[in-house]
Amino acid sequence: MKSATEQLRDMPSARCAGRRPGITSVCSAHPVVIKAALHHGLARGGPVLIEATCNQVNQDGGYTGMAPDGFRRFVEDIAAAVGFPPERLLLGGDHLGPNPWAALPAQEAMGRAVAMIEAYAAAGFTKLHLDASMSCADDPVPLPDEVIAARAAELAATAEMAVRKAGGEPPVYIIGTEVPVPGGAFEAMDHLHVTTPEDALRTAEIHRKAFRARGLEAAFERTIGMVVQPGVEFGNTDVIEYEPRKAAGLSTALRQMPQFVFEAHSTDYQSAIALRHLVSDGFAILKVGPWLTFALREALYGLDCIARIIAPDKRREDLPASMDELMTASPGYWKKYYPGAAADQYFQRHFSYSDRI
Repeated sequence: MKSATEQLRDMPSARCAGRRPGITSVCSAHPVVIKAALHHGLARGGPVLIEATCNQVNQDGGYTGMAPDGFRRFVEDIAAAVGFPPERLLLGGDHLGPNPWAALPAQEAMGRAVAMIEAYAAAGFTKLHLDASMSCADDPVPLPDEVIAARAAELAATAEMAVRKAGGEPPVYIIGTEVPVPGGAFEAMDHLHVTTPEDALRTAEIHRKAFRARGLEAAFERTIGMVVQPGVEFGNTDVIEYEPRKAAGLSTALRQMPQFVFEAHSTDYQSAIALRHLVSDGFAILKVGPWLTFALREALYGLDCIARIIAPDKRREDLPASMDELMTASPGYWKKYYPGAAADQYFQRHFSYSDRI
C-alpha cells in the first residue's frame, strides 16, 4: 500500500496513464474546518491534504501563534480524535518564501524564508510549495523569472538538508512564477491573465536549470506540480468561474511536461462542474481556504439567528456583534483587504468572499 505522499508523487504518471487524479488542498488552520475535512476523508476513503500558509504558520508563530511543528501536532491531535488514519494524512506548506517579510530587503527576507522552510521540512511536512514570486523591498517589479527560480532552488536546498538531518520522508515540491496572492485578490479582476503554454514550459526549464546549478537533480525529480493561472479567482464580491476553452492550450502543454500536474490556487466558490473540469484538464491540486471558513461563518451566524428566536436572552450579545467588536479591535488582519467607506468595510468584515473573519 503506497503512502499518501507516494500517491501524491504518482499523480503526474497517473495522468499520463489516462487517469484523472485530483485532490483538494485544505488551506485552513480552523479546527472545525480541519475536523470536517478529516470526517469527509474518512467517508470517502482517500487521503486528506491539509496545508498551512506562510502567514498562518511560520517560525515566528504567524497569525495562528503556531510554528510548523506545533501545527503538525495540532492537526494530528484532531486526526486522532476523529479516528483518521495517520498514513492517509498529508501536510503541506503553502507559499513558502519571503511573502510575510516582503517589505524587507531581499537578503533579509530570504534569510527568514530559509528559516521558515527549514522548520517546515524538519517538522515532516511532505508537500512544499516554493514561492519566491514576490518582489522584496529592494527588488525590481516584476521580479525576473530567473531570480524567482534561483530563490526557489535555495529554499529547496535548505529543505533537502533539513529532511536529511531529521531522517524524514523526502518531500515533493511545487514551483511556479505566476502565483496568485494568498487569500484571494483584492484588486480589480477585469484583466485576469491565463498562463500561456509557452510560459509554463519556460518556467519548468528555468527551474530545472536553477536546481541543477545547486546539484538538486534528485529534488527536481520530486517536483510534481506547477502553480499556474487557469483563469479562476475571487475577490470580496466577485468570483471568476473556470472556462475550459480559455485554458485549453495550457492544459495541452502538460503533454510536453509529463513530470507535472498543475496546481490551481483560489479555486474557492467554483461550481461542482467547474471543479470537475479543472481536474479533468490537469489542474489536479485545487487550493481552497476562505470558502470553507465562509461556509462555517454562514452556519454559525444561522445558528445564532435561530437561538435568538427560540431562546431570546437580552443579556447575551449576538454573534455578529461580538465578531465585529473583535475584528475592529484588530484591523491589521483585514483592513488592507477591505477598501471603501465604513459601511462597505462592515459588510466585507462579515460577508466578503475573501473571508478574513
